[in-house]
Amino acid sequence: MIAIVDYGVGNLFSLKSSFLSVGADAVVTDDAEILKRADHIVLPGVGAFGDAVKKLRESGLYQVVIDEARGGKPLLGICLGMQMLLEKSYEYGEHEGLGLIQGSIRPIGDVIPSNYKVPHIGWNALHFPKQKHPLFKNVKDGDYVYFVHSYHGTDCSENLAATTEYGGTLTAAVAQGSIMGCQFHPEKSGDVGLKILKAFCEL
Repeated sequence: MIAIVDYGVGNLFSLKSSFLSVGADAVVTDDAEILKRADHIVLPGVGAFGDAVKKLRESGLYQVVIDEARGGKPLLGICLGMQMLLEKSYEYGEHEGLGLIQGSIRPIGDVIPSNYKVPHIGWNALHFPKQKHPLFKNVKDGDYVYFVHSYHGTDCSENLAATTEYGGTLTAAVAQGSIMGCQFHPEKSGDVGLKILKAFCEL
């Protein structure tokens, strides 16, 4: 069973539909016991980092997600959910993340030309700087996925799983063993996204 964490932030039912379309048993839940029984956990997220972390703490699921991930259960963070896996974010101040993957979140404006639009919205190619993580076993270098973001992961080179080019090199995915994060939206990325979600289910 795939448990999609419902803490008031994220594109939950589109995600559930995508998992169902690849044959997975997926539920949207705010129940800690269901997260503990699940085979895999997905942490979605949209909006501002600080607000999302606050809501996750208030939901009572913050520590549950950390404990389950550290116990070896596959965890996939998506968009803001990926950002929350890292140690901290500098979006409107400084905020502590879950600290499951080394690195921090900073504005993409620091690394792209001033004439490029922020947020970065649209289809961009994935590139794999090292041996592909199993999450990407079914996709090729150069396959396109859909992004919507103004911030990205930095200081995470050891756990960098994929990059994309948008006037500069941006972090597209991070991974450390069974803990993974995609800055892009697999559920909005057509067949390529579904291949990624299917690979996650098989971990």
